Amino acid sequence: MVNETKLLEGLTEEDARIRMERYGLNILSNGKKVSAIKIFLEQFNDFIIWVLIGATIISGFMNERADAITILIIVVMNAVLGFIQEYKTEKSLEALKKLAAPTAKVKRNGKLKVVSAEELVPGDIVILESGDRVPADCEIISSNNILVDESLLTGESVGVEKDSEDKNNNLYMGTIVLTGKAIAKVICTGMNTEMGRIANMLDDIENEKSPLKEKLAHLGKILVVICIVVCAVVTIMGILRGQNAYEMFLLGVSLAVAAIPEGLPAIVTVALALGVSKMLKRNALIRKLPAVETLGCTSIICSDKTGTLTENKMTVKAIFFNGKIYNLDEENIPENTMLKKAFTYCNDCNFNFRSDNLKEGVLGSPTEAALIQAYFRNLDDVKKFLGAVDKVEEIPFNSDRKMMSVLVKEGAKYNSYVKGAPERIIDRCKYIWINGEVRLFTESYKKSVLKALDDMSYKALRCVAGAYKEKVSNKIHMEKELIFIGIAGMIDPPRKEIKDAVLKCKIAGIKPIMITGDHKNTAYAIGKQVDICKNKDEVITGKELDDLSDKDLEKNIENYTVFARVTPKHKLRIVKAFKKGAHIVAMTGDGVNDAPAVKEADIGISMGISGTDVTKEASAMILLDDNFATIVAAVEEGRVIYNNIRKFIRYLLSCNLGEVLTMFLSSLFYLENPLLPIQILFVNLATDGLPAIALGVDPKDEDIMLERPRRKGESIFSRGLSEKIIIRGALIGICTVFSFVAGKYYNMNLDTSRTLALSTLVMSQLIHVFECRSENHSIFEIKLFTNLYLVGAVGISIAMLLCILYIPFLQNIFHTMPLSLPQWLIVVFFSSIISFINSLYIFIGNSKKNGR
Repeated sequence: MVNETKLLEGLTEEDARIRMERYGLNILSNGKKVSAIKIFLEQFNDFIIWVLIGATIISGFMNERADAITILIIVVMNAVLGFIQEYKTEKSLEALKKLAAPTAKVKRNGKLKVVSAEELVPGDIVILESGDRVPADCEIISSNNILVDESLLTGESVGVEKDSEDKNNNLYMGTIVLTGKAIAKVICTGMNTEMGRIANMLDDIENEKSPLKEKLAHLGKILVVICIVVCAVVTIMGILRGQNAYEMFLLGVSLAVAAIPEGLPAIVTVALALGVSKMLKRNALIRKLPAVETLGCTSIICSDKTGTLTENKMTVKAIFFNGKIYNLDEENIPENTMLKKAFTYCNDCNFNFRSDNLKEGVLGSPTEAALIQAYFRNLDDVKKFLGAVDKVEEIPFNSDRKMMSVLVKEGAKYNSYVKGAPERIIDRCKYIWINGEVRLFTESYKKSVLKALDDMSYKALRCVAGAYKEKVSNKIHMEKELIFIGIAGMIDPPRKEIKDAVLKCKIAGIKPIMITGDHKNTAYAIGKQVDICKNKDEVITGKELDDLSDKDLEKNIENYTVFARVTPKHKLRIVKAFKKGAHIVAMTGDGVNDAPAVKEADIGISMGISGTDVTKEASAMILLDDNFATIVAAVEEGRVIYNNIRKFIRYLLSCNLGEVLTMFLSSLFYLENPLLPIQILFVNLATDGLPAIALGVDPKDEDIMLERPRRKGESIFSRGLSEKIIIRGALIGICTVFSFVAGKYYNMNLDTSRTLALSTLVMSQLIHVFECRSENHSIFEIKLFTNLYLVGAVGISIAMLLCILYIPFLQNIFHTMPLSLPQWLIVVFFSSIISFINSLYIFIGNSKKNGR
């Protein structure tokens, strides 16, 4: 290990920069990107828009040039709004793709650091472990039992063994390390690699289909048919009453443009993309857009303990040795070379011996580092200790074996050292080291060891046992008939924010589940500290799981909140059992063996810091800080996004319905057309664009995490949304017609009456947008300035309305009249009366409910 360390200090940052300039980024050629021009032109690729452009051309030929130009301007402005939405979404998803790109563990300036794979250059030294994707073409310098899946290049599903001493010592970009570990030197990057001809290293995130978007696109098609039929009826009825056929045709087309919510699926994508950006700020990287929708349904969160619920900062607190537990807070660590050897030789840490600080110079997992830091005070002592032996063979730790072994040459002898889960070590021991002597490991000795293990684990200590064997003849005997030495007990304290996160889960109807490889007592102690469990009956071990059939597990799964001493195979069973109980399950994972469980879960979550590339690719979400609280924050954000989608669906559909009913009711009661085609298009421009988008970024309701999780298959229109849309849309239409009739009743001319109707329709929609901010609270209870985007959007829409009413040039184009104060009172009355009555009703109801 010392020789490796001298060799593997890696490039300096300056060398890496120079090589980057020479060789370029370690990336493959990207597929065709959608250009901004194409996105803009696609805004016009719609049948209704084609008809409207055709109508514009006809208007021009009929010398209605002002109408033609205005209609064209409105069509272009709508296209610009649509372009801005889609372009921003495209850019957001491109940024997301870059963040989800593979990373690599590389040595720079003698230190181990994690960098984006695209920053690698030839000459870099990379560390590869089980589950990692090889980030570039490399040559192995040293390795232990490394097996690589090269099916991406060869099509062969059987793993390929690699060894630094064989000719077969090259690793290729894109292949996956199945087992073992290696230290390798990068020899080719980017398009110079074997994978250079393949440009699909990372799936296109932007191609992920959102089920909600698909449903709304289907709904949009149905609404198109309904709207066209209604518009055709309005047009035909007008013609039959002797009105101008061309004007009625233009009116029908304009009404269809205003009524059809063609931008609904696009706005959903915008909302999802914006939500992804918000989650990223909270350290949750969403890899698949549909996960955003599913997050709001989550009812079970299965979380690893180490690093997710705990700080992942291990400190050795107790040592069991010679039949006694030494409390290191009160006593010095017991002097014993054999236990020190077991925990130091059998260790995965790398070392930066140039560092003056022991903590900074030990590079490895917190468990491994804690064992080194317990026995040494400086790196010179570590270097000297390791230099006394030569490592010959290693059997790496994995989550199924739960142990690790090394074979070292000490002088003329070959000895093996083993460390791992105490139960696994005890099962392989025939002897025990007591007071400098090797004795038979009798049942009484085993009982005393197991009692000490219980005592330590009840204090929430994570226990690791050490053993050895002398004069090992070959690898096969490295782990047989071992001599038990002792146990180290480490504390990994719970994160400070976990108790609050767990409480938040429970209030929100989400059940937090802890999964760990720790001893049952340790798991229970931590589970109780963070309020995940209350008594030991809620804890079950992997061994007990094995004794249960799948049916029994499904029947009893609700009784358990802590799963101890489990393997990745158990994780998969746990996910399936909870899913059978109609739960929406989120599952965390980091190791390569966790990938099946992560993929099986409704929301697969991988660890951004400790997770392997394979698990990340199987996941829908990556925790950039490996923190359980981040999962809860992501679930909360998922609920907010889904609610915001419901808000703008409610707003758009009720407003569009109001516009259609305004014209339909007028035709039905043989009234003159209350709106002209150009006015209908103006309403669409002023009310459907910016306010709807602003609702997509509405801040969360304060009681969002007091609601129960929604069912996965629940319709977006459930919980009374469809009724609200129909009733509110009908009332908008009726009030607009009433304001038109009021104008006629007070002997106003036709243009003024139409201006009243236009203003009422616009203002009623802009008032309604504030109602749509909450399904449970009245407009009196909503804090107006918590969404400044919406306030700004509504302000712009009102300014647009005032412009066409009071600027003479625009008055001529839109056929409007300036309104006097009494006329504005008519507009304010009809546009606000329904909203006022409805909000008053909700407010009184909420006051009674809250006992005010």
